[in-house]
Amino acid sequence: MGQDTADFHWTKHPEATQLVVDALQAACRAAPWLQNFQDNLHRYTGTRLLDWIDRIVVPQPADAVRALGFIPVDVSSDSADSPPLWRHAHAKLPDVISRDSIAADQRSFLAIKVESMVDFLVAHQQDDAEAVLIGQPGSAMRRALVNKPEGWEIWVIERHGGWHWNVVAPPDLTSIAETAESFRLRPRNLGDDDRGFDELEKRVQEAIARVGVARACDEFFAAERAFWQGRNQAGRLQYMRQERFGLGWANHDHHTYRSSRHCFYRLVQVLELLGLQCRERFYAGREAGWGAQVMEQSETGIVVFADVDLAPDEIVRDFAHEPLISRSQLGTVGLWCALHGEAILQAGMHHLECQFDFEAARAQLTELGAGSMNPFTDLPHLRQSFTVGERWPIAESRIAQALEKGWITSEQADKFRKEGAIGSHLEILQRNDGFKGFNPKGISDIILETDPRLQTQETQ
Repeated sequence: MGQDTADFHWTKHPEATQLVVDALQAACRAAPWLQNFQDNLHRYTGTRLLDWIDRIVVPQPADAVRALGFIPVDVSSDSADSPPLWRHAHAKLPDVISRDSIAADQRSFLAIKVESMVDFLVAHQQDDAEAVLIGQPGSAMRRALVNKPEGWEIWVIERHGGWHWNVVAPPDLTSIAETAESFRLRPRNLGDDDRGFDELEKRVQEAIARVGVARACDEFFAAERAFWQGRNQAGRLQYMRQERFGLGWANHDHHTYRSSRHCFYRLVQVLELLGLQCRERFYAGREAGWGAQVMEQSETGIVVFADVDLAPDEIVRDFAHEPLISRSQLGTVGLWCALHGEAILQAGMHHLECQFDFEAARAQLTELGAGSMNPFTDLPHLRQSFTVGERWPIAESRIAQALEKGWITSEQADKFRKEGAIGSHLEILQRNDGFKGFNPKGISDIILETDPRLQTQETQ
């Protein structure tokens, strides 16, 4: 995991990536079913099989795995026969198991991550998988063996917090259902943002008491993705494409929230309750006018990018935890919140970013009517682009307040009344060489480009 510093930089890890790629290619050569699945993923979803792998056995011994930057994962709550799991300390890669940690006569294996194992089995008509289905409905982990070619086992795995391979405890289905329902039905607009955060914190604390931090986090972000998807057509389209194969949003990379300065520390408090820890901070320069705190929950793999208007001198302070004083002028992030509401309350996420084959996903979605903006990052190790923004109507009360406070002009107010303003996107991302970070310059450019004051129907 990264560090909570402004100057921390992620690096590329091509050797570690190649280790995983080689193992995956060996599995595809041994398993025609897996090769066909990989081809269909690319053709019909614009995604890469590599980005759907949860864990995979690699032929190298443990010492070689460690030398490439992988570190042991604590799976002490798993049973003694679980093979040691390794996770890369500074790369976005699947977990690996060294070949020398499993029996000589045991097959190598890999697991494909999905949101719902049942959806996957139905989509692929894997009726016989019931014989090797592990885990009860609602469990924190369920897996099923779906293909068994020579020398390999291909599994599908559904996880809701934790990185376990074996069943830990039977689920409390009532508590899980109550938690999911509480998050889906929470009131997002109570007329006062502080009241909204009070209610949100109360529901998060109740969820943790019922199901624990990891499961509460998993259920919370499932509800957040559903709310965002209901307000984003590109998201609904891509979700249907991925659900064709029973995958859901298991390829999510990060969830992006925009916050007003007044509410930013409260947003961070809620995320920390859910087990997210501060990773690197972002500040793209004096002219950018914004900053961000990246946060990660290690048990669930949830990453959040939290944006806020920020002054140059504020990067040296702990802006994630110290309240920020409201300002008379708003930047892109602040105005978005003024027009739409807090992302974690009224508006929903600004965007969900998932991992794709960059060119394939953009071309396929454009052909289906969901075009993309120009890439804001186009590097060998990182490529990023927004889909054309979803334009939302703006409440007259919000337009009037923005006009009264001088945040917008009369001309801009009239435009918002007629056209609304862009609220959300799906972000198409491709990571190479295990690069886990972001591109501050590219993000700063897209922040400016998505300023509501600069948008028209033609510039989305």
